[in-house]
Amino acid sequence: MEISLVAMKNSHLDGVMEIENQSFPTPWSKTAFYHEIAANDFAYYIVAMAGNKVAGYAGMWVILDEGHITTLAVHPDFRGQGIGTRLLNELIAEAGRRRCEKMTLEVRPSNDQALKLYEKNGFVSYGVRPGYYSDTGEDAVIMWKQV
Repeated sequence: MEISLVAMKNSHLDGVMEIENQSFPTPWSKTAFYHEIAANDFAYYIVAMAGNKVAGYAGMWVILDEGHITTLAVHPDFRGQGIGTRLLNELIAEAGRRRCEKMTLEVRPSNDQALKLYEKNGFVSYGVRPGYYSDTGEDAVIMWKQV
């Protein structure tokens, strides 16, 4: 099935929430996503569409010369098909279009798939935020990439 990347809209939020709830131990709320796409001037959010179904999504904030990836997830039924890579590459491309010089993100050290995706795409670990994830007390790996 062909996958298209489009700007996240309110009509995508039910599909986004389905993935969010399956992907993260402490999911964002639908209201949080709505705020990101409707009221946050720093935000850029996209969805990967497989026909009418949201197959994945990603987002970042662009502040001055930095892109900060806030989220990226793929529906379990669509994992392993390169959708995460396509979403990440689009965020990187948009950061470049917005003249970002670097990008950053935090990721759980237990999230092997995400770590591999980011490393494969040029992100490098530059430290740890101790106890970053309040749900488990898990640290966060801080990663950076030059754009």
